[in-house]
Amino acid sequence: MITPGKLSLCIGLCLAVLCSCREAKRPVPKANWDTYRKAYAFLSSRPDSAFYYFNEVVSASKDSQQVAMAYTNMGMIQSEAGDDFGAQESLLLSLKFLDEKDGKDHSSLVNDYNELGMTSFNLKNYGAAISFYDRALAATTDEQLKLVILNNKANAYREQKAYRPALNIYRTITAKTGKDKAAYARALTNMAATQWLSNPRYDAAPDLLKALAIRVEEKDEWGQNSSFAHLADYYAPSRPDLALSYARRLYAVAQRLQSPDNRLDALEKLVRLAPPKESRGYFVKYRELGDSIQTARNASKNQFALIRYNVQKERADKLKLQKENTEKKYQIDRQRVVIVGTFVLIVLGVFFLRFWYRKRRQRLELEAANAIRESELKTSKKVHDVVANGLYRIMKEVENGSGIDKAVLLDSIDNLYERSRDISYEDQRPQVTPFHQRVAAMLNSFATDRIRVLSAGNTENFWAHTGPEQQDELWAVLQELMVNMRKHSQAENVALRFNVEDKKIHIHYTDDGRGISGILKKKNGLRNTGNRIKSIGGELNFDTDQEKGLKIHITFPAI
Repeated sequence: MITPGKLSLCIGLCLAVLCSCREAKRPVPKANWDTYRKAYAFLSSRPDSAFYYFNEVVSASKDSQQVAMAYTNMGMIQSEAGDDFGAQESLLLSLKFLDEKDGKDHSSLVNDYNELGMTSFNLKNYGAAISFYDRALAATTDEQLKLVILNNKANAYREQKAYRPALNIYRTITAKTGKDKAAYARALTNMAATQWLSNPRYDAAPDLLKALAIRVEEKDEWGQNSSFAHLADYYAPSRPDLALSYARRLYAVAQRLQSPDNRLDALEKLVRLAPPKESRGYFVKYRELGDSIQTARNASKNQFALIRYNVQKERADKLKLQKENTEKKYQIDRQRVVIVGTFVLIVLGVFFLRFWYRKRRQRLELEAANAIRESELKTSKKVHDVVANGLYRIMKEVENGSGIDKAVLLDSIDNLYERSRDISYEDQRPQVTPFHQRVAAMLNSFATDRIRVLSAGNTENFWAHTGPEQQDELWAVLQELMVNMRKHSQAENVALRFNVEDKKIHIHYTDDGRGISGILKKKNGLRNTGNRIKSIGGELNFDTDQEKGLKIHITFPAI
């Protein structure tokens, strides 16, 4: 049964439930609200059943506010049954689902903080109780509810023997109660009792009796119970007979209200105040009731723990069953995925093979076309280097020779003829004449009365640092340079210098002809020359900044 001490909290919870039910923006499954309402219906008559259904709500609901309110009610049920530690656990769990910045959660926050203050008070942790009451006050704007919480806070100060702050709060309450006679009587009683505790010579009787009269007029039996307890304590030192009278009235009201704690308090006072013979009877009842209350509270604690265990076990069993069903469905889905995936892979594989085959065929055709083109270009280059340049060199020998030796001329033509026949072959016939002599003869063939050709470093030792492939390419390069010189440069002096430096071959060409003006345009001859030098890993650099003449630097790695 929920006592009037919890009444303000119950009202707050009812308002929170109604507000949540009206909240359109937060749809909640109907089944969860049905369970919540069922739990709330059992709250005052069958708290164990209410606890069971609230526990079902917190186990199944997805709505944070609903879960918080369920935990709050569970905490109140546990607190009423004397399970203060269990109540604190439930209330702290409730706070985890509430947001202080959300106005819709404030009513639940007030209830949680106030109830945590009361459980801390029961556990004699008065400092924590005051802290929780302060949080409750900060979370509410309801003036009537603030008066209840302030009274609770003042009670905690009183138990700490901090009488001054307690009295200040009681005075504040009495000044604000207005027409609320019950609140005024409660504050007046507590204030008078606290003043008497702080000063045993203080006459608290007028205020205590005034508060009792108000409570009798208002038919507030719970308030009368409090007044009888205070009056019995006040008169015990000075008028024990009157204190005994109030203790008996306290016991009678507590029996009517079916309040075990108040009955136990009344019996404790009767044991102290009653005559010895009567006191022994009260003591037997006191001991039996105390044992009964403790047994009931222990049973409640075990019952609450068992309810939580059963609900959690049922939920675990449901989750296990859901997991098994999910795993079976997953196995079926995985088999389907494997089958579909295999089919898709086969289809993709067929398309890939067709695509790969088509691309391969295109690549082979392109490679064949490139090979043919490369062969044609290579043959064209050989025709240019061997036939054209060779024929031009013979023409210039005939032109510049003072006396023409037919045998020499025929040998040159025959050599050109044989070389032209061998163009289609990769391997050419080996040369008998040393390469440096062939180079010297070729260079000198371009000299005339007007053109002087000078060379330095063209020795057998120099060419020993080159291989046959490099020599073949350089022969064609040098011949191309000399032909271009005769055709285009109008040079009178040509110089070539050959040297080896840092494991590299260096060939420097210089003439005093017209040079190259503007951007260098590489036609077939120069393009072939550059490609040949690149083929042996070298570089061909033209110095086009000359005002007159031309400088060319050829370099490539020595062997």
